[in-house]
Amino acid sequence: MFNVETYRGTREENYKLVKKQLTALLEGERNAIANLSNASALLNQFLDRINWVGFYLMENDELVLGPFQGLPACVRIPIGKGVCGTSAKLMETVRVEDVHLFPGHIACDAASQSEIVIPLIKDGQLIGVLDIDSPEKNRFDELDQKELEDFARILVSFL
Repeated sequence: MFNVETYRGTREENYKLVKKQLTALLEGERNAIANLSNASALLNQFLDRINWVGFYLMENDELVLGPFQGLPACVRIPIGKGVCGTSAKLMETVRVEDVHLFPGHIACDAASQSEIVIPLIKDGQLIGVLDIDSPEKNRFDELDQKELEDFARILVSFL
């Protein structure tokens, strides 16, 4: 398995390797829960300075907790509420430098300071979101956003 601690490439090279590893993990498997579980475990191993990574899946017009790595989390999030619900409503990535300044932020883990949420879109329909929290402010930048959006596109192709 790729481990960010032992590989010292550029951030771009590291992301390229993790996306390649994702494809290898998912190849030939169509079970959504298995693939989401492996994707969250892979990101948890790969990303540093995070405290939660996982998925919320669309169910009956709300987001419901799916596979994740981290402390127990909020189970249901209404569309339009918090960072995840906002990303789902807009169907676009939402990157928040300081969650305490985000109107309506849902605090599942008091240690979280910044967050990025990437929508999972298949055939034009929102199927869920990838949510990543960090215990430090301003953890996620434009490169993280671009690469995590690519990661999400690869993942969705296996769901």
